[in-house]
Amino acid sequence: MLWFFHLPQLWTALLSSLIALATLAGIMIRPFRWNEARVAMSGAGLLLVLGLISPKDALFTLLRDWNTFLFFLGMMALSALAETAGLFDWLGVQAARLAGESARRLFLNVFLLGTFISMLFSNDATALILTPIVYVLVTKLRLPALPYLFACTFIADSASFLLPVSNPINIIILSHHPLKLSAFLRLLLLPSVVVIAINVGVFFFLYRRQLAGSFDVERLSSPREVIKHKAFFRYTCCVLAVVAPAYVAAAAVQFPLSVVAVAGALLLLAGAFYWRSASLRQAGKAISWSIFGFIAGMFIVVRAVHETGLTTKFGNLLLHLSRGSSFGAVMVGTAGAALGTNLINNVPMAVLMNSALASIQSASPGVRQGFIAATMFGCDLGPNLTTVGSLATVLWLLILRHRNVDVSGLDYFKVGVVVTPLMLFAGAFTMWLLI
Repeated sequence: MLWFFHLPQLWTALLSSLIALATLAGIMIRPFRWNEARVAMSGAGLLLVLGLISPKDALFTLLRDWNTFLFFLGMMALSALAETAGLFDWLGVQAARLAGESARRLFLNVFLLGTFISMLFSNDATALILTPIVYVLVTKLRLPALPYLFACTFIADSASFLLPVSNPINIIILSHHPLKLSAFLRLLLLPSVVVIAINVGVFFFLYRRQLAGSFDVERLSSPREVIKHKAFFRYTCCVLAVVAPAYVAAAAVQFPLSVVAVAGALLLLAGAFYWRSASLRQAGKAISWSIFGFIAGMFIVVRAVHETGLTTKFGNLLLHLSRGSSFGAVMVGTAGAALGTNLINNVPMAVLMNSALASIQSASPGVRQGFIAATMFGCDLGPNLTTVGSLATVLWLLILRHRNVDVSGLDYFKVGVVVTPLMLFAGAFTMWLLI
């Protein structure tokens, strides 16, 4: 047995905390050009080597969160196969044609399309799939690109709490702290509508000059031309028409949403094989496998910190700051989660809050539900403030850079600081009224 097992509990807690902080810092700095997964796995591996968490506890932690891992797999596969079918290209062209050659209406349609994709395919799909489609659209239509591109990334998070499936962060939190679908919709649906309305209104004001023009829709291909496999396209639409209500039904009875996502992905994969639209290898390339290493590493790191009792103390602090009221729970939970996402990214913050929320189980139902809903709200919407808040935003930046569109962190913050605090406060206040 390693000598670290003989350290007093205080030193064990200190060492676990230092490794966790170093892991979070590494995720932000990315030394040696390591990706987030490698940093997180390195932190988890170091904790295992030093005996600060046992292999049994680490394995139990990962197995317990099977729903999260399968949901990520199912949603990424579902989105990738829908993209292969041409669904998102078709929706993009339709959005442009329905705009009636008005740049303003096209801007609104981008928000509506982003809301639809986030609601059913998650915010990651909006940022990663809608962004290149919109870039091609506005480039062909000779419109200023930045307003539309900013709309893609902001609506991805603003619409990411319409349903439990709208953001993987929701699944991470709900897997440990379940809410009935009725409670989720009661607490988060109206705040989401309020937030989306504020996002659209503020952006229309910020970009009013760039949106004053019109465009020639004939520069675009027809909707039929963007569909390469018509039979597979129709089949995809039918599968998604079944998957969408299945999500709602599964959430209503608290059935694992990952099962629905994986089942839908398997149906699309079978259709892709039948119509020879994609191979298993092509489908596999469309999945970001490193995300699983990132999440697994963070689960283990936070579990080790939880064993020291620090996350329990953090949860007790949040409960103390809320003063045991539903208003305090919503405001403290939202502010804490939003601040944390911009410091350490929303995935580790959600995992950390999961652990902290375990200490508020004895609170009143209103306070407990307020903290759970506010945690999702803050972790989902908070990343709109900076570029480091979520992986989707980081990947959005990489997509733009590959297309020679340079958006600095300061450029992003100048937009985020105008709209995000307003959305956070208005959404949180609305949530409190509904408790």
